Amino acid sequence: QVQLAESGGGSVQAGDSLTLSCAATGSTVRYTMAWFRQAPGKERIFVGGISWDGNGPNYADSLSGRFEISRDNNKETLVLQMNNLKPEDTAVYYCAGRTSRAPSSQAYDYRYWGQGPQVTVSS
Repeated sequence: QVQLAESGGGSVQAGDSLTLSCAATGSTVRYTMAWFRQAPGKERIFVGGISWDGNGPNYADSLSGRFEISRDNNKETLVLQMNNLKPEDTAVYYCAGRTSRAPSSQAYDYRYWGQGPQVTVSS
């Protein structure tokens, strides 16, 4: 059984950077991992993902250039580096995993989910 636990959320000012980490228990070495986010009253949307063999990372078009995803298979850790944060980045951020090789932008394709830390960006 795979379990995902995120850390690193918090409140920041616009323009700041923040790093989220996702630690996996159970073997996720051959899992595709991704980040999603969900703002209040809105659907959960894809931030970016990376496969176990380095396919990717792929990002949502609107976030390309500000966010960076990396993974360490030895440590079973997924990292989301967020730069130049904007108030519209305020959301709960979720780590997700699926067994298929290719990242998917659809939340329903992911079987495993973390609890999601809150990220709040103030102007």
